[in-house]
Amino acid sequence: MTAIQLSVPAARALQLAAQGLLSPVRKKAVKQDVLAAIRQMGVLQIDTIHVVARSPYLVLWSRLGNYQPCWLDELLEERRLFEYWAHEASFLPIEDYGLYRHRMIDPGSMGWKYSAKWMEEHGATIELLLQHIRQHGPVRSADFKRTDGKGGGWWEWKPEKRSLEVLFTAGRLMIAKRHNFHRIYDLAERILPDWDDARMPSTAETQRTLLLKAVQAMGIAKASWIGDYFRTAKSRPSPDPEILADDGSLLRATVDGWQQPLYIHPAHRELALAAAGGLLKPSATSLLSPFDPLVWDRKRALELFDFDYRLECYTPEAKRSYGYFTLPILHRGALAGRLDAKAHRSQGVFQVKALYLEPGTRTSQRFVTELAATLRRFAAWHGTPQVAIDQCTPRAFRSMLKAALA
Repeated sequence: MTAIQLSVPAARALQLAAQGLLSPVRKKAVKQDVLAAIRQMGVLQIDTIHVVARSPYLVLWSRLGNYQPCWLDELLEERRLFEYWAHEASFLPIEDYGLYRHRMIDPGSMGWKYSAKWMEEHGATIELLLQHIRQHGPVRSADFKRTDGKGGGWWEWKPEKRSLEVLFTAGRLMIAKRHNFHRIYDLAERILPDWDDARMPSTAETQRTLLLKAVQAMGIAKASWIGDYFRTAKSRPSPDPEILADDGSLLRATVDGWQQPLYIHPAHRELALAAAGGLLKPSATSLLSPFDPLVWDRKRALELFDFDYRLECYTPEAKRSYGYFTLPILHRGALAGRLDAKAHRSQGVFQVKALYLEPGTRTSQRFVTELAATLRRFAAWHGTPQVAIDQCTPRAFRSMLKAALA
């Protein structure tokens, strides 16, 4: 088959469709939709910042609308999801467990997430920790108290916390459930008693499967985008997507004005042809988490959506350009702006501290109306129905948005 020719807007539409962000939410969500959304994305990244709802819950809201966040926790406890390192710490479909066993078996390849030196130096206490879990059941880091008087960042974790994390990376412990978003650890053999490493795919099969899953999740991908999705490669992915295109496992595509070839999963062939024919029309307006798969690869967001984005929560306040935890604004196929917000739950106020539109964004009545409706839904889902707009760029947009919210 010849390469599918796409315009840049068509390529954007294809990626949005693959990510479940093409059209507005049209039905009431049920718990199964949470699992379906994670399967569609392939991965749901975990982050603990909660000036608004924590990232995994935000990512799901962008796709499902007014759903119950507790469903994510229930799916983990029901063993339909598991946690591991994929695109950083992530929730993953339980059927993909075997794809990550190679990382667990070779934890030394996981960088700072594992320490063979720690395991060697604390072998005796680690065995006592495992024995404690075996005899008394799941544990939290909070079950153990510091005895050295220290406290602070991850580099000063109490020994049990560090041991729990190292054992988690090595696959000996898994996350049984979360309570108030705190991890509760249990033995892997208790969580997946029927798992047998004889069922583990080979390294080559794992690499191939994760590459195909990444391309399918993105809808359309350059070779340079693929490795970041599941953190399988820093540069050229393996196997070579050109070889997979030769054998029909991937479809080739070109985008107007781009020199590099792109790739599409065969499952999206009809979607891609619809996009090429101008039939895939993005119509959703939503707010995105900084850790949404659509934007977590800052280079991809810039190349495909012309959206120059970075998270500034680790930047000193005086040096921030936009704010502590800015949320990208998705509007009808474009990343049209970003806003820095805070949910004041006890007061019922959703504060938009600053909102910035991208250069060239048309402040049409439709855009204002749809953004205002999105903000209302987002604020209501947070339990903060009163929306306060502090400042906007351009300045005139503030009065337009406030009028639409009134």
